[in-house]
Amino acid sequence: MNRVPVLVVGGGGAGLTASMLLANLEIEHLLISSRPGTSDLPKAHVLNLRAMEILEDVGAADRIIEKSTPPEQMAATAFYAGFGGDDPDAGRRIAKLQSWGGGGKDENWRAASPMVQRNLPQIRLEPLLKERAEELSPGSIRFNQELVGLEQTGELALATIRDNDSGDTYEIAADYVIAADGGRTVPGLLGIEYEGLGTVSETATLHVSADFSDLAIDDDVLIRWTISPVSGAGVVMVPMGPEKWGPESEEWVIHIQYLVGDPREVTDEDVLRDVREAMEIGDFPMEIHKISRWTVDAVLASSFRKDRVFLVGDCAHKHPPTGGLGLTSAIHDVHNLAWKIAAVVKGEADESLLDTYEPERRPVVARNAQRSLENAINHLGTMAEIGVSPENSTEENWAAMKRLWNDDPADQEFREKVARGARSQSMEFNELNVEFGYSYDSTAVVPDGRPPSPNPDDVRIYVPSTRPGSPLPHAWLDDPDGNRLPIKDLVKAGRFLLIAGEEGDAWIEAANEIADAAGLPLDFLRIGHLDGDLYDPQLTWTRNRGIGADGAILVRPDRFVAWRAGSAAEDPKRVLAEALSSLLGREVSAPEEAAA
Repeated sequence: MNRVPVLVVGGGGAGLTASMLLANLEIEHLLISSRPGTSDLPKAHVLNLRAMEILEDVGAADRIIEKSTPPEQMAATAFYAGFGGDDPDAGRRIAKLQSWGGGGKDENWRAASPMVQRNLPQIRLEPLLKERAEELSPGSIRFNQELVGLEQTGELALATIRDNDSGDTYEIAADYVIAADGGRTVPGLLGIEYEGLGTVSETATLHVSADFSDLAIDDDVLIRWTISPVSGAGVVMVPMGPEKWGPESEEWVIHIQYLVGDPREVTDEDVLRDVREAMEIGDFPMEIHKISRWTVDAVLASSFRKDRVFLVGDCAHKHPPTGGLGLTSAIHDVHNLAWKIAAVVKGEADESLLDTYEPERRPVVARNAQRSLENAINHLGTMAEIGVSPENSTEENWAAMKRLWNDDPADQEFREKVARGARSQSMEFNELNVEFGYSYDSTAVVPDGRPPSPNPDDVRIYVPSTRPGSPLPHAWLDDPDGNRLPIKDLVKAGRFLLIAGEEGDAWIEAANEIADAAGLPLDFLRIGHLDGDLYDPQLTWTRNRGIGADGAILVRPDRFVAWRAGSAAEDPKRVLAEALSSLLGREVSAPEEAAA
């Protein structure tokens, strides 16, 4: 029986990212996937700022950027009255709003991260991730290998795996298992169930090749929300590239909604007919690649951990695609977990550190799932405000929508109400604080007793902070030679970083001595505007650091703040050692104590 420190089950976005992160952390592992290859479904496509930061860490970002939607062609989202058909208003835009940082132009998004939000359908993303994972871990990425049994002893997890090519089975013993199989196998083997948070609708999805360039408008729009006067429901269109985007995209994903509890047995033929009717495109030529059906709902696993097995991504939580929080949440899950497993495997932390995974991630993904539901429901509300309904005739639905463009003063209040409803969709396309500004609360965070900064809108507005549990605020820094770098690049794989103010020499000395005495992966430096090891030319870090010139903060390997001291301490070595002891779950002695 072979043994590895970590077995990753599942070769989608979560599993492949877990593999790449573990490789960066120099943790031996094996990834298996029951599928013969990567996903053949377009599925998730939005990669938010934090996800792109993580993918840059593992060397996959550049190839994703090369293949993804040009930022200027995903700067907006828009709502339209129908698509095809003979009505002169068919395809007319109802409203357009900025989406996901406006293609890198929104100063609030630029202030949050050095990265730009990206868009690449999972059908094209996963091969790139697999390619990079295989580069980092040759021979350790095995597809068409299916988990058929999983048992746990006190010391190990024992996996039985079937080679679907040969039919043979073999066993792998692992210290830990990362379950990233979308919930297909592992939760059932462990007896973990799912808790439903709500269901919005049933949806059918078509992946097609078609030339819609004569019908679609707005080159800067990524997601097109078409309100169909025929069906009285929404039809969502998303360009898929691969070479052209916007209206000239060669491929598209088309989503059509059905009411929950629809008694019909909807076949692929029915779906295709319904889409053609709703879009009023008749026999417009389309090459159908795949038709799939799914439920727009949200669920959470009853537990994200069972002994040595950790659930991540869709295995732990599933929610509607509205907001693009699914794949990104999965990537964030493994980013939170991988460094903790590595620290335990290497003996740097007590196993109790792993107990912080679920307390940190569950509240975040529960909120994401709830937000995704709210986003989906908000779209239904917009249609209701316009007066479009499946119960109306096509003529009645068109009459309702045409009120948006007439000059009748009696409809002015109606137009203002619909415009407000459209603006409210910023809760989905401008949810920067949900995507990036979330914080953690666990024993891997040492609170400093200071309250969080006031936030007038905790969905849309991200307020940078170094309050323990918060993500490290972004800033551009200069080295002594004038080379500019983002602060995130100071945090190396598996290593803690102590950032002191320009007068924080005592903290630097303490970190240096503790790192040497305890053998901890701890880096340290001073940042200031005029003085320091690195310089803050725009005073961005100075504005957000939340400490004085003689204070310090400690950053975890996942770039979340673990601890901070606003100013100097009488015994900095003792204070820092106590903070490290708390978050690592083991005693870290100050050097004086070690010598005694």
